[in-house]
Amino acid sequence: MEMEDQMESQKRRGQSKDDLISERTGSLGCVGWFLVILSGIFTALLFPITIWFCLKIVQEYERAVIFRLGRITDRKAKGPGIFFVMPCTDSFVKVDLRTVSFDIPPQEILTKDSVTVSVDGVVYFRVSDPIASVANVSNADSSTRLLAQTTLRNVLGTKNLAELLSDREGIAHNMQSNLDDATDNWGIKVERVEIKDVKLPHQLQRAMAAEAEATREARAKVIAAEGEMNASRALKEASLVIAESPSGLQLRYLQTLSTIAAEKNSTIIFPLPMDIISHFMKK
Repeated sequence: MEMEDQMESQKRRGQSKDDLISERTGSLGCVGWFLVILSGIFTALLFPITIWFCLKIVQEYERAVIFRLGRITDRKAKGPGIFFVMPCTDSFVKVDLRTVSFDIPPQEILTKDSVTVSVDGVVYFRVSDPIASVANVSNADSSTRLLAQTTLRNVLGTKNLAELLSDREGIAHNMQSNLDDATDNWGIKVERVEIKDVKLPHQLQRAMAAEAEATREARAKVIAAEGEMNASRALKEASLVIAESPSGLQLRYLQTLSTIAAEKNSTIIFPLPMDIISHFMKK
């Protein structure tokens, strides 16, 4: 259903755009055609000279929107290459079709959870319809830049700080969709939007760092306590095994002496069982 709604909305926008263009490409009227014919006769009489004023060239990445007596002559822009204009009645506007990128200035934004952050980004767009970009908006480039700033503020104002830091890709996609819908009637196609940097206040940075450090310390203490608990359980099991075999304690004692001797210590302490000492004390 959502796909069908999007397709219907795109069709409506396309139809409205075609209606606007058809209104601007109406008939010139009797006076208009008289001036056009007069200009053609003038061009033919002075052909060797006027040919240099009639032939125009646009580059591969450009298109020309021709106005004849203030009206758009055709529903499609001219170019690339050579095209013909009447010397006195026609004028044209060049439109660059290459992708343009610009930086969104840092915007002070209040998030949904009342945190003030500074966010900037970058937008990539191009002209998809040269006629609409000339006829429907006075300055498509400047209008797109201003709209990108307001869209960034509006989109980020509905997000909390955690979403802003973790879901940059989703925010950028949402901004691209909103910008593309808003600039469609201007003949602009927004290709990509990226969030560059999110600057937090210094006090908030210190608070978040202290919180992260406290969380890491708490996790380390929990891990150390679990290690002590596992070690105590292992020692308990080992003591039960040694208690079942008295010779095992003697072997453990000899192994400990061997380990101490390998470290080349000058002093070695020999522990004596209390049973032996008590036997000599009784004597």
